[in-house]
Amino acid sequence: MSGSGPMSLGTIAHYNLLEQLEPAGPGDLYRARDTAKGRTVAVRLLPADFVIDRQKLIESARALTVLSHPNVTTLFDVGEHDRRVYLAFEFQKGQSLRAEAAGRPMNVRRAIEIAIQIADAIADAHSRGFVHGGLSPDSVVISAKGRAKIPAFELAAHGGFEQDGGEARLRDYDSPEEAQGNAPDDRSDIYSVGAILYEMLTTRRPLHRGASAPSGSNPKVPKEIDVVVLKALAPNPDSRYQSAVSFAGDLRGALAMLDALDVESEEEELAQKQSTSVGRVVGLTAVVIAIVLVLVWWFMS
Repeated sequence: MSGSGPMSLGTIAHYNLLEQLEPAGPGDLYRARDTAKGRTVAVRLLPADFVIDRQKLIESARALTVLSHPNVTTLFDVGEHDRRVYLAFEFQKGQSLRAEAAGRPMNVRRAIEIAIQIADAIADAHSRGFVHGGLSPDSVVISAKGRAKIPAFELAAHGGFEQDGGEARLRDYDSPEEAQGNAPDDRSDIYSVGAILYEMLTTRRPLHRGASAPSGSNPKVPKEIDVVVLKALAPNPDSRYQSAVSFAGDLRGALAMLDALDVESEEEELAQKQSTSVGRVVGLTAVVIAIVLVLVWWFMS
């Protein structure tokens, strides 16, 4: 990389590197200035020995530039610099989903909203033939406006790296079939979204052999939501949702049910307050009448 000004960390292609960021993934991550487009971007520079086939990865990643979804971090450009693959994508101000959760059970409604946004993004990618294969609370960014954004990078990178000598991997948000070394498919991504939602609700990660109901750890989770989450986490992929669209649809139904329960609870609370208020008025009236009767009796006596 060559210098390009006193405030620069160097350049990659036409990207002026301004600040090194926490990578949360392979390689080095920078905030950079796209001098060709006049915009701020994020640039990821992959390790030189990390990619099996650089040209194949570049071609796969370039195909991702067609993705345009409000919950996917847009990939603008991909290329090669000093025998290292770089990717330039939308720069997001915000924090990771894990940071937002902060190790505590999230508000149930908020957790479902985030899961819907992730599922929608995955459904759009699946419709274009891409499997993500790398979802986790660390890879999901919550923007400054509170919107969930997933990186397009893993969509191209999965399968393009060394697979640890061919040994089966076990990652907390991988599906059981991925942990056994099998290639992920659409249902594997659905499992990962379910695992993320499960942790948002309970702070725990589901077991591959079968998860317990989220409501067992968090009594604020309605039983109806248990059904949706556990279906997404079924150990057998044939028993899961077969499409992210249907998963997102059931999540929306669960959200509507949750809203209805909130309205019903508010109505019951209001009725209880009104009943208490009427009771107080009746009681006060009775006291006043009793005092008046006592005064009348006293005067007459």
